[in-house]
Amino acid sequence: MKRSAVAWGALGVGLVLLALLALAAMRRLRMTEEKPAGASLLATASEGPEAPREGETDVRGLLYGRITTIGGTVYEGRLRWGGGQEAYWSDTFNGSKRENPWIAHVPPDRRPAERRPIEVFGLEIARRERPMDLLRPFMARFGDIARIETRGRDVRVVLKSGSSFLLDRLEASDFDDGVRVWDGVRGVVHLDSLLIRTIEFLPSPSPGSAPSRLHGAVRARKGVFTGFVMWDREECTGSDELDGRTEGGALRLRFDSIRSIERRSREGSRVTLADGREVDLSGAGDVGPGNRGIYVEDRRYGRVLVPWDAFERVDFSPGGNGPEYDDFPPGHPLTGGVTTRSGRRLEGRIVFDLDESETTETLDAPSGGVDYTIPLGLVASIVTAGGGGGGPAHAGVALWSGEVLALERAGDLGERNAGLLVFVEGRPSPEYVPWTEVERIELERPPSMYPPLDGR
Repeated sequence: MKRSAVAWGALGVGLVLLALLALAAMRRLRMTEEKPAGASLLATASEGPEAPREGETDVRGLLYGRITTIGGTVYEGRLRWGGGQEAYWSDTFNGSKRENPWIAHVPPDRRPAERRPIEVFGLEIARRERPMDLLRPFMARFGDIARIETRGRDVRVVLKSGSSFLLDRLEASDFDDGVRVWDGVRGVVHLDSLLIRTIEFLPSPSPGSAPSRLHGAVRARKGVFTGFVMWDREECTGSDELDGRTEGGALRLRFDSIRSIERRSREGSRVTLADGREVDLSGAGDVGPGNRGIYVEDRRYGRVLVPWDAFERVDFSPGGNGPEYDDFPPGHPLTGGVTTRSGRRLEGRIVFDLDESETTETLDAPSGGVDYTIPLGLVASIVTAGGGGGGPAHAGVALWSGEVLALERAGDLGERNAGLLVFVEGRPSPEYVPWTEVERIELERPPSMYPPLDGR
């Protein structure tokens, strides 16, 4: 068979698959919309795990927006990503960037490289150097986002500050998980991502009832973190369910019926219910080694991830539904000073790791088995080694609250940091500083932030 025939055949198969995907998505949407138009929101929601219960909290802390489909239909209401995942303004939207505009400011002969080991039978015999991959993942809190737009394989995320980022929808992305909308007219509608043209995020127009948000104190091997909780990186409302097995078989428990969860072994946990009863659960997923970790939105740091092996116990407590959309001010450019190991001092706008350029973007690094995700607006200074870093394996990160964290030289503080750009006023082009030459970074305090800089 000729190559041209093979190519046209492959193209035809691809087009058929795309058409089938779109047809399936439209069928799912049509089936959802065929529910009686007069059905109440309460009745529709009661079909799933988010049925309202007594004592539920204000809806204004939950995601809300207006979605326009490819066909022009508009839905507006409370949102939840993927049907049962991100639901609150301080939850994060993730994706993969398609481009890095900051690379153009680095001279070609100074672009960062990384050394990879060459191994034979498990023994390193040499290292080879190659250009560092400078395409970075995207992460932003929903409260920092103004809208999301789609066109073909592109997803454009526009922040409140006006900055926009182009994401590749063919890579792993929260966008492709789809969105559930509590529309005031149509009830609960599940929208496949293939049908979505734009999502505009808006403050909730009025109070209402919604499932309570998980909140509590999470004890890890090194420290206690208090704030809103996302169990297994997904369950975050009282109506979500904890899955496991008892001696009598499978068991599912609503989180709002649970007082505490304590890890008893790597394979299982003891669950104490609100009425005082105790249940031992096992299983690879929610209460075992398959648990992907527990997010805690500790206002001191922004967000931390406690991996299962570092987790010890969580005690749930009331905490409301968290910040509203208007509690997140637009981000500001990172500005400050950079001191190099040779003693040079550069001041101006800063791009950290050839990627983060605004106060709402984050510094990501581990410490004591816990992964920290700290909005850069909370950071006062970074000392790369010594002078408060706790030793050569750590960097000292001072927060505006006055606390100094000894974070490991990994993640954004590790050898794969691509370096800094400093836009010094009066110079035609920015100065590039490799990460290995950075001694200290001092950031200017932003005028406003969430979490607030005073910690309240």
